Amino acid sequence: MGYASLQACVRDLERNNMLRRIDVEIDPCLEMAEIQRRVYLAKGPALLFTRPKGCRFPMVSNLFGTIERTRFLFRHELEAVRHLVELKIDPQQLAKKPWRYWDVPLTLWKMWVRRVRSGPVTACETTISQLPQLKSWPNDGGGFITLPQVYSEDPFAPGFGKSNLGMYRVQLTGNDYLPDREIGLHYQIHRSIGVHHAHAAQRGERLKVNIFVGGPPAMTLAAVMPLPEGLSELLFGAALGGRPIRMVSRRGELPFWADADFVITGSIDPHETKIEGPFGDHLGYYSLPHPFPVMQVDKVYHRKDAIWPLTVVGRPPQEDTSFGEIIHEITGPIIPTVIPGVKAVHAVDAAGVHPLLLAIGSERYTPYVKRNRPQELLTQANAILGQGQLSLAKYLLIVAHEDEPSLDIHDIEAYFAHLLSRIDWSRDLHFQTKTTIDTLDYSGSGFNEGSKVVMAATGPVRRELPTNITEEFHLPDGFQNPKLCMPGVLAIEAPAFQPENADLRRFCDAFPVNSPINSFPLILLVDDADFSARTLNNWLWVTFTRSNPAIDIDGIGAFTEAKHFGCTGSLVIDARIKPQHAPPLIEDPQVSARIDQLAIRGGPLAGLW
Repeated sequence: MGYASLQACVRDLERNNMLRRIDVEIDPCLEMAEIQRRVYLAKGPALLFTRPKGCRFPMVSNLFGTIERTRFLFRHELEAVRHLVELKIDPQQLAKKPWRYWDVPLTLWKMWVRRVRSGPVTACETTISQLPQLKSWPNDGGGFITLPQVYSEDPFAPGFGKSNLGMYRVQLTGNDYLPDREIGLHYQIHRSIGVHHAHAAQRGERLKVNIFVGGPPAMTLAAVMPLPEGLSELLFGAALGGRPIRMVSRRGELPFWADADFVITGSIDPHETKIEGPFGDHLGYYSLPHPFPVMQVDKVYHRKDAIWPLTVVGRPPQEDTSFGEIIHEITGPIIPTVIPGVKAVHAVDAAGVHPLLLAIGSERYTPYVKRNRPQELLTQANAILGQGQLSLAKYLLIVAHEDEPSLDIHDIEAYFAHLLSRIDWSRDLHFQTKTTIDTLDYSGSGFNEGSKVVMAATGPVRRELPTNITEEFHLPDGFQNPKLCMPGVLAIEAPAFQPENADLRRFCDAFPVNSPINSFPLILLVDDADFSARTLNNWLWVTFTRSNPAIDIDGIGAFTEAKHFGCTGSLVIDARIKPQHAPPLIEDPQVSARIDQLAIRGGPLAGLW
């Protein structure tokens, strides 16, 4: 059976040498985040900070810091949850292999919500200002909850059935929030809480919201699971945690989780907003201040032995990478049942998740005709872009399973080599303009506004990809330092971006279609070619977080025919920093120096990285 509390989880990790106590005073303002980032990159243990500066609650980080530890946390129930997913795909498997699914009835018996009058979380009350005020990056607008579980119910259909539990950013202090009375809620488009928000507005009433922090880790994972709308995250949390979910239910109040470490209760006026942010986010840049809903705080409850869990987001990979991996392990097999013909979809973490999707589809249309262009792949691409958060993708790359059945969608270099060796830039680019993108992505034309491109490739190999630069290229003035990023991909330093200079078009016009540079099917214009080509993660981050497809894609030998854009030479992506981009995340050097001192030989952080 899973953990009954976060305290049980911490004790179990410590017994198994997966957690280290930090007994020296550490400041939640910047220092804790600096330590967490370093320990995560070193694949280190979970950390229990016993003396947070200015706060009486211990804090724990890096619980999900490795995929191995994440599996360990859910080891008792993970296999049973996978079996539930398998039966969702094909219920007939239960009759064919009943011995395999022996654990499913017991899991189903645990999947229920129990109403109670009180629980561990109702033992004490406090105020917002006494909670840990985690600040991860120098320009963050205040203290934030980074592992919140935000609970709401549908005003038109109250109850657990249509409830929503999501992980939406919560700002505790700063800006114009009234101390101890108001906090900020940042939820983006395509989130289920938005439906509840809209229904409250239609009814002319406030939306009750409760924020859970801590508790057994199953509910943390449930809050980030991409479950279909109307499927209860509470029930999924019960399945993964191996025990029913106990919800404190009192007349006139929104229910809240009895086994959380902290609960903040309150409500939002659906017509009121206040400025939230900035906040260092998962694309590796700050999300800037914008108006978002503001929550009026009623009460703050906590357990007697409460522990405050935290994570740190920033340029990936970070701890939330493990969420993506475990979610894929659980839900990956169900994708073909949701989108017929699609074998796999991968949101690339190093590119900021939403900017880049890779997909493997199928070409089943007219099998008696030799395939020479994408057909069903385009149907499948449109279906992918119609699925919840997948609709926020900017770049969707899709290839045919039949062309290379052994292709691993998680082998990024192999995937790009497969696509680039087959794609026809004159035919296989399909744009959507003036549409929605991730709220946190500032590469577009405005807030939530940008474009998308589908790159679909199928058929035999069209070209061999260069693996080195064998010829000198006569580059236009201001362009220099060509570097090979991977086979077939070239990064070239360009002048700093100036809208009036039209350097992207000038670069493309400088080469004839027979130029040897066209042996590279993909060229990037960047600010720093050495950095962009140094690692695969650098290339992915620069390329897909700094470009807006409809604006920043051009090509050598470009043309437009019947409103279709294509090119006969290399495709060129302008991945330079633009004036509208948010600033990248940079550590405070003084904080870094202090953490360096704590980590010297014999220091309290020695050996952690």
